[in-house]
Amino acid sequence: MSYATFRSQGLFIGSGVVEAGCKTVVGKRLKNSGMFWSLMGAQNILDLRTVLLSNPFDDLWLSRDLKAA
Repeated sequence: MSYATFRSQGLFIGSGVVEAGCKTVVGKRLKNSGMFWSLMGAQNILDLRTVLLSNPFDDLWLSRDLKAA
């Protein structure tokens, strides 16, 4: 990794930002006391949280294919 180049561009080079994002998306919903998830259930919740937290949910909702449901 070209740390000096990335630093000069003002980019993050540490993992802290990514780890905090994971904690927000995953930890706050999937790791509560007493929760058990199937792999498919956890993936569905993570997909929804990712869309909701990145704010394109309205576009996704409007573009959904109702025939596939």
